[in-house]
Amino acid sequence: MNAATQYRLAPADLEAVLALVRGRTLAGAGERLGVDASTVFRSLQRIEKGLGQRLFERSRTGYNPLELALVLAGHGEQLEVQLESARSAAQARPEQVAGTVRITTTDTILHGLLAPALAALDRTHPLLSYELHASNELASLTRRDADIAVRGTRRPPQHLVGKHVGPIRVALYAARRARLRRFDAELAGKLNWVAPDDALPEHPSVVWRKKHFPKVAPRYRVNSILTVAELVGMGMGIGLLPVFLARDRTDLVALTDAIDECQTELWLLTHTESRHLRRVSTVFSHLSKAMVLE
Repeated sequence: MNAATQYRLAPADLEAVLALVRGRTLAGAGERLGVDASTVFRSLQRIEKGLGQRLFERSRTGYNPLELALVLAGHGEQLEVQLESARSAAQARPEQVAGTVRITTTDTILHGLLAPALAALDRTHPLLSYELHASNELASLTRRDADIAVRGTRRPPQHLVGKHVGPIRVALYAARRARLRRFDAELAGKLNWVAPDDALPEHPSVVWRKKHFPKVAPRYRVNSILTVAELVGMGMGIGLLPVFLARDRTDLVALTDAIDECQTELWLLTHTESRHLRRVSTVFSHLSKAMVLE
């Protein structure tokens, strides 16, 4: 008999492989498992020796999973779901949901929509905790580093389970103290603009500005829409902002109605496996109702 048939995989082995697939590094896997990197390394050596084959390719960027590692990680995810269900069933008070939910979104959505919605959830589920990651990429959800993604997009990835929350409307804003009260295309072309930099080259506001104001060179280029709002509010220029972000700010005034060409859609996304976890489904359901765009 060869090593692979003699070796009996244990739940802890699947957990270790899954952690390394998600973390990509020994340190990242160790953080998920609550152990140090050397312990993860020894576990991996033991598993690979027992199976008689390598599970990961080592590179400068970390540990890249081979086909068998991905298969084992898939079984690890199924085990994770079953354990979560068992823990929920064993709760003395089933109405209480506990655990950590990892959410990835943009800083704009985090400050304008997500944080207020989560604050309301604290009152009904005080045992839940959250890891919030602000990024412009969906990669973290795809790698299962996050349970839920809240994104503005016109085309959500097909491999994720999604719920359409509503339209993200965008308008052109100025500082209230600038005393601009109407849109004048000729004047707008001469004013200072605050706009996203190359970190967001396909952002609808960037596409619209380049189409309608091709000669405008923004005075301030920043790497987040939230920063656009702050600088516009300080009177440093005009800028395109989501209506939900600007609606409660007294330092901003809209120069236009919502611009159809800039509109995107807000989506709540999760992985097909994650949606069955009680902590994830509870937060997902709440956010789908609590995030108010208009």
